[in-house]
Amino acid sequence: MKLRYSLLAAAVVALGFSGLAQAQEKTLRLLTWADYAPADVVAQFEKESGYKVELTLSNNEEMISKLRATGGAGFDLVQPSQDRINGPQTEFGIYKPMDLSKIKTNLFIPSMLDATKKNTTIDGKVYGLPHIWGTDGLVVNTKLAKMNDYPDLCKPEFKGKTTLRLKRPALLAFAFASGKDPFALYKNPKAYGDLMDEVGKTMIACKSNLRFYWDNKDQVVNGFLSGEIVGAMAWDTGGWKLNTQQDEFRYIAPKSGALGWIDAYAIPAKGKNDAAAYAWINFNMRPEIAAKVGTAAGQFTASKGADKLMDAKLKAQFAASFPEAALKNVKWYPAVPAGLEEIEGRVLDRIKAAN
Repeated sequence: MKLRYSLLAAAVVALGFSGLAQAQEKTLRLLTWADYAPADVVAQFEKESGYKVELTLSNNEEMISKLRATGGAGFDLVQPSQDRINGPQTEFGIYKPMDLSKIKTNLFIPSMLDATKKNTTIDGKVYGLPHIWGTDGLVVNTKLAKMNDYPDLCKPEFKGKTTLRLKRPALLAFAFASGKDPFALYKNPKAYGDLMDEVGKTMIACKSNLRFYWDNKDQVVNGFLSGEIVGAMAWDTGGWKLNTQQDEFRYIAPKSGALGWIDAYAIPAKGKNDAAAYAWINFNMRPEIAAKVGTAAGQFTASKGADKLMDAKLKAQFAASFPEAALKNVKWYPAVPAGLEEIEGRVLDRIKAAN
């Protein structure tokens, strides 16, 4: 009798684990940015694929932190910026190589696919593929302020009326505006650290001009609409969203160059459902799906042909913000070498602590 109960209990436990495994096999645990997985797109994917999407919203720093803490576990697909894959992978081993045979590469814009593969290749293996791209630059209330480069945010007449994110893009932007090329110093930590120290001093001197440091796009939009701020270093999508509401709000590519980023797809080292991850990537790169995601995010994607299906207003705003010379002057982020973000982190902490 005891043997029968033991066998029965073992069978129940086995069934429980089997059910859990099946649930995991049909679930995609996605760690991504806000607006990158619109509800209608998720619903269509779930209906077509049979997978259930478990969505967590995050940003670059949090993504890396979460994966570091777990050794690359907890998610099946993540979306860090392409320049934030090489360094963390080299240091912490939090991603696994992409199996390109599972990817419909013909759906990607070739030049963007090649550039991202190059920036995320380690020891001959590719760790990232491009998804959504955009820029950091200036958002300005053109009725109340005239600005054409990042240091204009620090002009005395705009005291208490500007904002930026206290993150690495601000350091890089002010470095370019000073006439230096921080990307050229990526392989020289000493020279890079010296440049960041100088930029840190400039940004500390600018603190009295800042109404607040912003953390999300809504803060910037609300700050402009309420009249709290007249200028910001912010993403193009925030400027275009504001321009849709009131024409005086414009996104401007700075004189020293907008900073260009590409948010990528990467598979965590201990992800449990690679099949679901590849299914999501291929689904999202279909032009008609990419256009839906791009419209929701207010950005353009690496999907070939999706731009033709994008909102006409957004295409017009892009053309106004990026005449040919400004587009050629975009400073595209290269891969961040291991250890560089520690240098930046110390400078950012110093800026934050300064009075």
